[in-house]
Amino acid sequence: MNFIDFLTGALLMNAMPHYVLGVWKAQMLSGFGIGNTRNVIWGLANAVAAFVLFIYNHGFDGFVTHPIFAGAAFILVVFLGTSWFWQWWFYTRNKQKVS
Repeated sequence: MNFIDFLTGALLMNAMPHYVLGVWKAQMLSGFGIGNTRNVIWGLANAVAAFVLFIYNHGFDGFVTHPIFAGAAFILVVFLGTSWFWQWWFYTRNKQKVS
């Protein structure tokens, strides 16, 4: 492991809370300031940076030879694609039932 691997992992894991809290409209400080959209963009920027660093350091074959990154990246991508649904399911839908 070298510094680029460490930075790749840190960026990948940092992407999740910023994206989640941005989608769920919670306030959290990001590299772009405080705000929902800023957190979503910061989370996506972290994810993109992590993928770029990983491919730079290990190439596309690295996804096969480094399955821990591939697994973490898979979970992140699945959540990036479904988080809007989960926000609706647990927040908006329940709020409508209470009203």
